[in-house]
Amino acid sequence: MTTVAILPIFDADGEKTYRAIAGDKHSVGKTAGQALDALTTQLGETEFSALLVIQNFSPDPFFSAKQQERLSELMSLWRLG
Repeated sequence: MTTVAILPIFDADGEKTYRAIAGDKHSVGKTAGQALDALTTQLGETEFSALLVIQNFSPDPFFSAKQQERLSELMSLWRLG
């Protein structure tokens, strides 16, 4: 089974898009579904079955908005590297 990660990304204007990543392949879409659809065509799988885990990234008592913002900055730097 192929593992796929779908991440929200923001451009310089604050516009949100989604990046789907599986190994060395990736795609971008306006929605998570579009990004996943584009990625599955690259994977060349004729049958696609999935188990989706959807995580709410809203601030909570354990991970504040400021901490989430910092994590987002660090992840952006990591993706550039």
